[in-house]
Amino acid sequence: MLKRRRFKQTKTLHQRLQEEAAQLREQARALAPGRRREMLLRRARQDETAIQIEAWLHSPGLRAPT
Repeated sequence: MLKRRRFKQTKTLHQRLQEEAAQLREQARALAPGRRREMLLRRARQDETAIQIEAWLHSPGLRAPT
């Protein structure tokens, strides 16, 4: 049976997503317009959307379903 490799995250999910989005946007700036650039920008937008969803999930106004 295979064992799972586990490790402790040193940064929060929010920090990791922000860093990845910034890195992807920097990479996209260096490229000429085209398919690769659009894919990088799309991934950056997905990371930013994930940041918003994560913030919403952790907001104090969120209530459990009844």
